[in-house]
Amino acid sequence: MRILLDIFLLIAGFVLLIKSADVFVSASVEIAKRLKIPKVIIALTVMAMGTSLPELVISVSAAIGGSGDLAVANVVGSNIFNLLFIVGLCALLYPIDVNLSEISRDYWISVAATVLFFAMVIVSGDTIPRLGSFILLAGFLTYMALLVRFTLKTKPEDDDARQSGGKARPLALSVLFAVLSAAAIVAGGQLTVLSAVDIALAIGITERVIGLTVVAMGTSLPELVTTLIAARKKEGEFALGFIIGSSIFNIMFVPGLAGLITPLTVESGVVFDLALLTAGTLLLFLFARSGKRIVRLEGLAMVMVYLGYMAFVILL
Repeated sequence: MRILLDIFLLIAGFVLLIKSADVFVSASVEIAKRLKIPKVIIALTVMAMGTSLPELVISVSAAIGGSGDLAVANVVGSNIFNLLFIVGLCALLYPIDVNLSEISRDYWISVAATVLFFAMVIVSGDTIPRLGSFILLAGFLTYMALLVRFTLKTKPEDDDARQSGGKARPLALSVLFAVLSAAAIVAGGQLTVLSAVDIALAIGITERVIGLTVVAMGTSLPELVTTLIAARKKEGEFALGFIIGSSIFNIMFVPGLAGLITPLTVESGVVFDLALLTAGTLLLFLFARSGKRIVRLEGLAMVMVYLGYMAFVILL
């Protein structure tokens, strides 16, 4: 009966996380519009990072609770799910047209960030020191500062996004929604972490496995929904750019912040997971470059690689 209660609490935690993150993003966008921040800045910052709030909260909560394996596995598992399953599923349903010039800069930054994290895990052994986390966090903040600066210099015409496009709620109400939803995100993260760890202990599997599977897929639901909608609307560059932006946030900011709170412990199997993540990131580029389109067959291949990886992780 105890494990059934933990499963119910895990599902409840996911629902609370995802719905709260959705409200937080909407409220944050409304605040940004009312403060006359250009829409491109909203898309590159609030949207990409807002949908990654579940990963951030869960990893930080896990780190505080001493479950460093879960924190790292959640980050790596979410990125693998994003790059292989989400992009693959989108291409399988709606072939994605790609303009490499629009995403190449951020794509290669995501590759560099993944390789950097991979190197830290190999060099650090079973624990990533705070210095490594500081480097990740500083790198992400530098990237964001340069991105915002570049965007403001090259796309001033996007200021037309200052129009709200309809009746806007009062600024004070948007701020209240943002604060309340942020509190709900924290609560949902704590609920998810505690129940996930209890389930792992009850059925005898490691925190790495629970983090790579249930937790990683659950926290990536906002990215899945957003990317599917973008692909259906033939916004291929937005779909890929959104996934790449979320991946950069996950691999740099999340472990950077969590690791500053407490040094992150790393299970040996994460080396294999990071090798697959690096290979999957390069595979995405090869598919995007071939014909400047990710077709259904390539999407199917990405989904099958992910499902095979999941079977390997669960069985072994």
